[in-house]
Amino acid sequence: MAADTPDQAADTAAAVDTVTEVDPVTELEPVAGVGAAAATATLVAESSAASPGRKLSAKELIASFEAGQLKGDLPEIYVGDTVKVGVRIREGNKERVQPYEGVVIAKRHGGLNETITVRRIFQGVGVERVFMLHSPQVASVKVERRGKVRRAKLFYLRDRVGKATRVKQRFDR
Repeated sequence: MAADTPDQAADTAAAVDTVTEVDPVTELEPVAGVGAAAATATLVAESSAASPGRKLSAKELIASFEAGQLKGDLPEIYVGDTVKVGVRIREGNKERVQPYEGVVIAKRHGGLNETITVRRIFQGVGVERVFMLHSPQVASVKVERRGKVRRAKLFYLRDRVGKATRVKQRFDR
């Protein structure tokens, strides 16, 4: 592409210089001018806190990414509830969903890192699993029964056997 006038040549040289500069938002060197500009515009548009022409901070970038990863279809889960968690299991090249049902004995963290500990008795042995609620491995969470408890953590259920492990049902939620 040849420039007809000196002004067009200067504009073309300036455009080439801006293409090879390091992008301040992503701190990556763009390969092509059009693709890099589109990627930068997409990153800036995705951030709810960003205004046009403003550099995103690392905290804002992480917050916008985590907001996109959150699941919106999770029910309200409380400690003491009996839940059925659908867990994705990959066997070879097949994938299936295996249900895991038990009592929620603990909830921890919040946001993207929120976890629940579910306890069940399997063949006479107590088994506990910790599930990250927003993980892609958790296909579904369904509350089967609401529990009425007066503790935030139900670790005392570990010492109980048989009917003593039952949690009263709650009907007001």
